[in-house]
Amino acid sequence: MSPLQRLDVLVIGSGVAGLSAAVRLAQLGGARVGVLTKGELEQSTTRWAQGGIAAVLPGDEDSTDLHLADTLRAGAGLCDQAAVRVLVDEGSERVHELIALGAVFDSVPGGGLSRAREGGHSTARVLHAGGTATGAEVERALVAAVRDSAAAILENWFALDLVLEGARCTGVVALDPSGHLQRVEASHVVLACGGAGQMYAVTTNPTEATGDGIAMALRAGVPVADVEFVQFHPTALHHSAMPRPLISEALRGHGAVLRDGAGNRFVDELLPRDLVSRAIAVKLVEEGSDHVWLDATVLEDFGRRFPTIADSLAEAGFDPVREWLPVAPAAHYLSGGVLVDLDGATALPGLWAAGEVACTGVHGANRLASNSLLEGMVFGARCVDAILSGRDAPESTGALAGLDGETGEALATGDPAAPIPVGQVADCRCGPDHPEVSPRRIGASPDSHARAQAQRCALQGAMTNWAGVVRDASSLERASRAVAGVVAELAPTVDRITAEVRNLTEVAKALLEAATEREETRGSQVRADFPETSPRFRRRLSHGASRSAGPGSRRRPSSEVLGP
Repeated sequence: MSPLQRLDVLVIGSGVAGLSAAVRLAQLGGARVGVLTKGELEQSTTRWAQGGIAAVLPGDEDSTDLHLADTLRAGAGLCDQAAVRVLVDEGSERVHELIALGAVFDSVPGGGLSRAREGGHSTARVLHAGGTATGAEVERALVAAVRDSAAAILENWFALDLVLEGARCTGVVALDPSGHLQRVEASHVVLACGGAGQMYAVTTNPTEATGDGIAMALRAGVPVADVEFVQFHPTALHHSAMPRPLISEALRGHGAVLRDGAGNRFVDELLPRDLVSRAIAVKLVEEGSDHVWLDATVLEDFGRRFPTIADSLAEAGFDPVREWLPVAPAAHYLSGGVLVDLDGATALPGLWAAGEVACTGVHGANRLASNSLLEGMVFGARCVDAILSGRDAPESTGALAGLDGETGEALATGDPAAPIPVGQVADCRCGPDHPEVSPRRIGASPDSHARAQAQRCALQGAMTNWAGVVRDASSLERASRAVAGVVAELAPTVDRITAEVRNLTEVAKALLEAATEREETRGSQVRADFPETSPRFRRRLSHGASRSAGPGSRRRPSSEVLGP
């Protein structure tokens, strides 16, 4: 296994965070840059994002202080305030850079950018493109810019593990498109490979979202935190299609309402996502149903204002103008990930992280709607600036500073919930409708492909049924036994399908350990047996022990409670 030509910076992933970093490196010049992605460059979770970019621009009546306050409120006491301040203050410049690359956002008659209000926001500040096709437009602009740059693009490559030399990351071991092992060496590696929505059978995430970056970090002993906080989008279309078609929060921002089986409204639709998902979970248990209804019949010009959703609904056989839409929560976003400082440096020198794979401290216990694309743009750029400035080791700032104390968020908020029965919230099936990856493309035999697919479905079923919107000690133990069973059956082969299942089990184990230890309800962690928010858990739960000498270098047992 001989290494390829050594790069200065290797970016893993082709979503908004990774491509923003690659474009910035190309613009500032002088570095040998590579982008490694497990699919085509255009294939990423970013392109599925219907929501927009929450940002305060010059001249707005809005303020960054208000955006910061909304983000802290949604994060339920676990945001790092310094990281949120970075997000809201630097967001405007990143948006203008994206527009300069050719991204086109919706405008109002007479000029000016159109704004929408989404759940958890106190005012309309969310930029959209094509109504609800913001992710696709952002991805289009960034992909075009990267293809025009001098970056080495490694498509259909799958990163298996980090390469460590001493106490430093020096690249990755990867499967090339033909299934052969290759070593890709780099002075710096930027993890930007997204979340782990495929832990769940019912998800809005594409099949590629298998937690690869977080799993690689865990195996290398790099600290990971906040992985118990899985945000479930409350209004995924209840349908056999997978990923579940997402019905954007923008509809509720424009007046669509949620109704129970009797046709009654039962929740404030503009609450943060965790609270809306929790209210739906309660209603599903009360009614013994697998969905509630989203009434968008009151919205005017639906097809013109929301063309992407209109097309998706028409393909699924629904008419939002004349009928209510069946919806239920689906796994959507992982608020935690690889711990980083305010510049995206992990505890391992040479390794950086940005986007959904990272725990920047911005989201806390629950992400505010439309902060994710902005976070990827802001912290992807900060990684680049720190690398080019000569930084090599992490600093004790942001979420990474939490390894040495409590979180840096000053606003402690509580959101207690009444006890809720635990059980399956949404239909869980892994049958013919479940998306698969062709074994021919990744070098797996049909037999190993079928076995790994069955293991993946077993994992997804257990996590959906027992570690979903609502959990308790008994359900988490049941999920843990099921995941352990999948781990015991994993084949020792080196192919992408098996590696993805292995990565999903790594992240699932960390999630279940943290969810079990966090004996409270906070944000998107809902414990039926601990329905109140506890001051004792206003801390991050960390996994992994850093190999570096610097912030977080002390070895800690998995899932140790951090702070005084």
